[in-house]
Amino acid sequence: MSTDTWDLHRRAERDRQRHNEKVKEVIKSNLGDIISHQDIVTADQGKIVKIPIRGLELPRIRFDDADRERVGQGTGGTKPGDVVGRAPQDGQAAGNGKEAGQEAGVDFYEAELTIEELSALVFEDLHLPNLQDRGVKQILSERADFSSVSKRGITSNLDRKRTLLEAYKRNSREGKPGWDIRNEDRRYRTWETVTEPQRNAVVFAMRDVSGSMGEFEAYICRSFYFWMLRFLKMKYASAEIVFITCHTEAKEVDEHAFFSLGDSGGTRMSEAYKLAMRVIDTRYNPREWNIYPFLFSDGYNWGDSECVDLVKQLVEISNMVGYGEIANDVWSQSPQFAPLGQAYQEAFLGDARICLVKINNKEDVWPALKKFFTKHPELQGVA
Repeated sequence: MSTDTWDLHRRAERDRQRHNEKVKEVIKSNLGDIISHQDIVTADQGKIVKIPIRGLELPRIRFDDADRERVGQGTGGTKPGDVVGRAPQDGQAAGNGKEAGQEAGVDFYEAELTIEELSALVFEDLHLPNLQDRGVKQILSERADFSSVSKRGITSNLDRKRTLLEAYKRNSREGKPGWDIRNEDRRYRTWETVTEPQRNAVVFAMRDVSGSMGEFEAYICRSFYFWMLRFLKMKYASAEIVFITCHTEAKEVDEHAFFSLGDSGGTRMSEAYKLAMRVIDTRYNPREWNIYPFLFSDGYNWGDSECVDLVKQLVEISNMVGYGEIANDVWSQSPQFAPLGQAYQEAFLGDARICLVKINNKEDVWPALKKFFTKHPELQGVA
């Protein structure tokens, strides 16, 4: 066993990083289920989220004497490819439903993450599509720049190269060149808050609040916009967001009203597009702003052709136009969109400037986020 405390420290750090990477992989592979939980969507800033993860065991040989004279003894006569044992079938390990089982179950433990840490995983590969340099106005956005070195810091920020160089220089001065490392040799990367120019961007969050939007539809709509809002605040802090609610009339509201407003009245989504275009005309010159209108509805609407005509005008001045349809009735059993979505499909077939998604259940929120907020290379130079 090594007596080198520095070597033991490095092994522990490697094991910790490997464990964290495994946990990260498990969480990322289940993001669709995780981010749709209502307790996460309604969580306060800084709240700890607990995510069950199957236990990670180190590989080891397990013997089963099976009442034989020697541990691990076989029957003999085996050849490559023979099956020497089978795992218990589902339900045999720990009981099935209310039935009692006799075998050990699978160990799970809860990984604890803050909402901010979970958000960083969710948004790691998301981007505003086709973001371009427009106009002369630039907005300053703060970011952390690891450009400094300190003698104190946290282990995860240890600068190994500088630490080794400091150790070698000190040992040389003492007349015994080598890599013996002391605490005084350690160097840590530290960050400074710097400002950088960020492209102008405005996102229109439009929400159907008509009476046909039931509890499920309203929850899905809030869930998508909850994560979209966090994404923009984390990666595009200076982006502006315009909140619009619509039934037969459209209103520009604040963030609180947008998420808390109830559903009532008829459905005329063309009013939301008209209001968005008025706001663009008065406040967001398309030559100076990257524009992203998003509308979520259940697809039941008066005046589909009017919506199509307005969207045709919007795609000419927008980087991308998004439409999300939430299905919770007969359309959830069909791969087809409801009438409004079908009208968009027919009018914009093959047009990369409009992105359509259909959400049938809570797990579809994550794929919808990924589809809307990818780089969309096919859009380069379109807008």
